Amino acid sequence: MPDTLTIRALQPSDRAQWAEMWCDYLAFYETTVPDQTYDNTFARLLGDDPNDFSCFVAEADGQLVGLTHYLFHRHAWKEESVCYLQDLYARPEARGTGVGRALIQAVYDEGDRQGAPSVYWLTQDFNHTARKLYDRIGKQTPFIRYQRP
Repeated sequence: MPDTLTIRALQPSDRAQWAEMWCDYLAFYETTVPDQTYDNTFARLLGDDPNDFSCFVAEADGQLVGLTHYLFHRHAWKEESVCYLQDLYARPEARGTGVGRALIQAVYDEGDRQGAPSVYWLTQDFNHTARKLYDRIGKQTPFIRYQRP
């Protein structure tokens, strides 16, 4: 892990670096979103609506090297809200240095702070590099995701 790695909440001044990383993240998953979605998502991440996503970023030597978007939501099987970690990204040069693990730990810690009984996330089966980390710090479930075509 970089000596100067800091995990912190997203700030308005992070817009350009956040957008660059999120664009790269979306490209990895072979998708894009309209410019308006970048604007709306960034505004939501900075807002105070507890039903919106939040964001932690990883900063090293004054540059953002990773991000994670997460959300708390109700669950029909639990009294407490659960935490969904939707996006996790580390710049290629930061991979393998502990950035991803530190970002996930920050979400775990926030989940604990808010009393969430679980934190969960999805990834694609071909994301072998990330899955090596996920297999160490999480438990793969037998669920298969379906969605409307």
